[in-house]
Amino acid sequence: MITFLEPLEYEFFCRGLLAALMVGALCGLIGVYVILRGMSYVGHGLSHAAIGGAIVGFTLNLNFYVGACAMGLLAILIINKITKNNKIKLDAAIGIVTTAMFALGVAIVSKLRHFKQNFEAVLFGNILGISDQDLIVITIVTVTAFIVLFCTYRALLFSTFDYEAAQVFGIKTESVQLLFSLLLTFSVIASLNVVGVTMVAATLIAPAMTARMITDSFNRMVIYSVGIGAITGLVGMYLSYFFNVASGTTIVLFSALLFCISYLVRPIRRYKGG
Repeated sequence: MITFLEPLEYEFFCRGLLAALMVGALCGLIGVYVILRGMSYVGHGLSHAAIGGAIVGFTLNLNFYVGACAMGLLAILIINKITKNNKIKLDAAIGIVTTAMFALGVAIVSKLRHFKQNFEAVLFGNILGISDQDLIVITIVTVTAFIVLFCTYRALLFSTFDYEAAQVFGIKTESVQLLFSLLLTFSVIASLNVVGVTMVAATLIAPAMTARMITDSFNRMVIYSVGIGAITGLVGMYLSYFFNVASGTTIVLFSALLFCISYLVRPIRRYKGG
């Protein structure tokens, strides 16, 4: 018990632990809709677009979140626009738009040889360096996402499983899609300093897929995914402390381990159930 409480003596660990819990729960919630709507590649793409935006923002002396949000929102609006008529598939649009925005950031860095900003924390995560501002951003995004998804639960659920039928019944599917895309964008940006660009997609997908292996009920899947995401953040933080490994890495690895276990156990559960 003393060993378990030892890390809590450090303020930076407590901040990181709180951030990991919130980001885990947030990504667990958003991730359910991401995989069910076939948007698994979106999180990865948006994170790259956000980096491009952050670099542009820094060259204009803007805050990291301002630049990242501006470019992320622009990316999602362009993607929604060019995929509206279904002539361009979602994965193709993501590949073109987000990669172009990331390339813009790389071009700026290569052009401005005096560019001194270090993006290592954003690329690989630096949860132990989480600031009070980061915690505020994560808290606002997490609370907002839970409230919005709770209020739009029926419309989002209907449009997720039967898009055409939802339109027939008068649901404004385009507005619902745009709203969810905006929440996804903010969630990805809020998670960058925790797990980094390279692993944010796994943080979104793994808890939801693990929950999918455990249950076939949508309601239980949402609850399980949120819980798994939060537990993954908690355990990942402690593993990073005791093994002296990057926090974002341990969070993702532990999340992947839980998925592997659920994947192996699922056939046994189905066999007993049958």
